[in-house]
Amino acid sequence: MRKPKLAVWKFSSCDGCQLSLLDCEDELLALAGEVEIAYFLEARRATVRGPYDLSLVEGSVTTAHDAERIRSVRRASRKLVTIGACATAGGIQALKNNADLDGFLSAVYATPEYVSTLATSTPISAHVPVDFELHGCPIDKHQLIEVLSAHLQGRRPQIATTSVCTECKRRGTVCVMVAHGTPCLGPLTHAGCGAICPSYNRGCYGCFGPMESPNPASLTKSLRELGMDDTDVERVYSTFNVRAFDEVRGDG
Repeated sequence: MRKPKLAVWKFSSCDGCQLSLLDCEDELLALAGEVEIAYFLEARRATVRGPYDLSLVEGSVTTAHDAERIRSVRRASRKLVTIGACATAGGIQALKNNADLDGFLSAVYATPEYVSTLATSTPISAHVPVDFELHGCPIDKHQLIEVLSAHLQGRRPQIATTSVCTECKRRGTVCVMVAHGTPCLGPLTHAGCGAICPSYNRGCYGCFGPMESPNPASLTKSLRELGMDDTDVERVYSTFNVRAFDEVRGDG
């Protein structure tokens, strides 16, 4: 019986989500026995031509070449799953979407005239249909294994849709906003990280993007009650998932 073909693609990103797959270690060995890893340049040079049964896509679309290539990937893929904040929300590079792009380029590059980029960084779903989005910066390897297992079994992935606050409660972590007045995106953020930052008395940075039913107006009110002005509030929301948080706040 033919093994399903798995492909892993990189667009504009840091490779962290692909490394999460490699970090699966023992689980990855078991996975390799169930699928044919047909395309995964982070792990091997050998490639197999498509079509592919499942494509995992990391990274956002930030160049014209990206936009053209993702359409080619979509045509070659029966199922397409985006992994990570860049692929699902445009990533931290989406900070440029409402900023002075020329100013950014001049500040970072000695010869900005050689840089070819779009004015925006957009998620994969803005360009092609996506079958499932796995959030995180980086993604959680256990959630990734669940997505891959679900595909092999022909079912919907069982990924929590609640907020980081529920993870704090499970861990017995005291709320950093209530106890210390620390700004925290936990009430709006998709669960999946295990509430790592609040467990170290730090506010959630929103690595996993907005949860299924966020209430940004309530959180913004709480941030203002902490004494934050407009600039401070905007800085809290300007994270790895800035575009997604702007959308749920009505600014996207």
